[in-house]
Order: sequence, then C-alpha cells, then structure tokens
Amino acid sequence: MSDQWSTLAEEISGHAQNYVDGLTRVAGGEGGDAIWSILLVEVAQVSLAGAKLGANRDVILAGNYEPPMSEDPDIDGVRTALAERLEAVDDYAEVFDPYKDTGVTPYRLSDDLTAVAADLIHGLRHYHAGRPHEALWWWQYSYFNTWGNHAGAAMRALQALAAHSRLDVAEEATTV
Repeated sequence: MSDQWSTLAEEISGHAQNYVDGLTRVAGGEGGDAIWSILLVEVAQVSLAGAKLGANRDVILAGNYEPPMSEDPDIDGVRTALAERLEAVDDYAEVFDPYKDTGVTPYRLSDDLTAVAADLIHGLRHYHAGRPHEALWWWQYSYFNTWGNHAGAAMRALQALAAHSRLDVAEEATTV
C-alpha cells in the first residue's frame, strides 16, 4: 500500500473513530441543550472525511475481494437512545436523490446517524485488524453507497434545526 493510501487511511480512521465516539456520548446523554449543534459538528467532520474519499481515485482491492470478518457489533442501543433524545425532531423529510428521485422521503435522524456509524465501524474493524487498504475500500464504497447520503441528509436536517433555534425567535419588545 502506498504512503498516500496509508496516510489517508490513518486520517479517515481518526475521523471515523471520533464520529463513533461522539455519537455514543450524545446517545449516552452528553450534550444537554447543545445536542443538535454537537451532532451537526460530528456529521460535518465525518462528511469532510467522506468528501476526501470521494475526491480520491477508486480504491481497488486485490482480487476485488473483501476478507471475511465476524459480524459487526450491534449498535441498535445507540440508535434507540438517540431516537429517545431526538424524539421531537427525529422524523423529517428529505429528497433522496435530487437528480433521479425528486419525491420526498421520510427519514429519521437516529437512523441516519447510526447508519453512518455502522459503516464507519465496519471499516474501523478492518483498519484495527491491520488491513488499512480494505478499510479505505470499505469507507469509500459505503460512502458512495450509503453513509454519504445519510450524513448529507442528517447534516441538512441538523443545520435546519440549528437555524430554526436561532432564527425562529419572538421579537423582543422595545421601548421607545
């Protein structure tokens, strides 16, 4: 594996681990009233990693073969905890693919956020097993196939929540 790929794999693994750790902390109750802002930053940072994967040439595995791994860990507890914390704003609408499917699709932030985490965790397992090239392949493939869309949709929803919390305020009474 070239130095370029090794450097990228190390960088992406750091972003992936930070995202998974941050999401787990928020699901565990951290963040208080700043939960939307924290999640917005987490998603934006991991989306930067995805953009770097998307901007690079395709990562190709030898023999086009992903080595087998045991089953990925179950993160449904994180999803359930996020759904509870985000209950009032968990459901939202999104256009899945603005070029092919312009219909509005129902989404859940908790599902989107954990779908991203699940794909990142799978790649992290390759990375920690000493297979950084496989990790890069998986992160790039799943970025285009699933987690990039989920991260983008979640980022738009979280940005809207942050904007509404700042812009949808009652006018203050002024005295003249």
